Amino acid sequence: MKLKKGMILSAGFGKRMMPTTKIIPKPLIKIGQTTLLENSILILNKFGIKDIIINTHHLSKEIEKYIKNKTFHTNIKLVIEEKAILDTGGGILNATDEFGNEPFIVINPDTIWSNSHLKEFENLEKIYFDKNIVSLLLVNKNRSFDKSFKGDFNIDSHGLVSRDKTNQMIFTGAQIINRNIFKNHIIEPFSMNIIWDELIAKNSLAGIESHQEFLHINTIETYKKLISERFTY
Repeated sequence: MKLKKGMILSAGFGKRMMPTTKIIPKPLIKIGQTTLLENSILILNKFGIKDIIINTHHLSKEIEKYIKNKTFHTNIKLVIEEKAILDTGGGILNATDEFGNEPFIVINPDTIWSNSHLKEFENLEKIYFDKNIVSLLLVNKNRSFDKSFKGDFNIDSHGLVSRDKTNQMIFTGAQIINRNIFKNHIIEPFSMNIIWDELIAKNSLAGIESHQEFLHINTIETYKKLISERFTY
C-alpha cells in the first residue's frame, strides 16, 4: 500500500523568528529560491502524496494567498484554526477528519527537506505497514546544524522508540500515523508528545534513523546562520 494523504503543520506563531514573522508567517520564509512551505509541499508531491492538508492560524490569509498564486501538482486544502492554536496533536486531529481510517504522513515545514529524505520516507512507510505501528523519522543530534537540541528519543535494537534520562535522537518533523491514535482525545489544544508517550507506554511507537544533516529553522539566529552557510539567493 502507498500513502496518498499528508499534512503540513503550519499553524504556529513563529515567535522565535521575530521580527520577521510580524509580517510573514514562518512557513513563507525563504530558503534560497523557495519557501519553507513550498519545500514541504514539493517533497510530499515527490513522495507520491495526492492530497495535502495545511493547518494555519497566524497570518493565515498570507498563506491562503500564496497557495492560490502557485501551481502545485497535488490537491491542497487549508484548515484555519481561527480562535486559537490547537498545538500539534489538536491541530492534526482537527484537520484530518476527511482522511478517515487512511494512514497519512505529517511533516513540519521548519525542517528543510531534500530529495535525500525520500528513501527515508519510503523506509518509514514500510515500517508503518509491515508492523502496523506509528513511525517517526529521527536523527542523531550530532547531525543537527543547530547544536542547541538536547534530544527527544532513543531507538532500541527492535526499532522501538523510548524516552530516557539521556536521549540521543531528535524528531525530524516527519511521522506516519492514523487517526485511531486520537480515539481518547477531543479537539482541543494538546501536543503530539502526549500521544507519543501513550504509544511508548504500549511499546507501539517505532522509529528509524535519518542519515541526512538536520537543517531546522528554530530561531532567527539559526536561520541567518543557515542562509549564510548553506543557501544562496
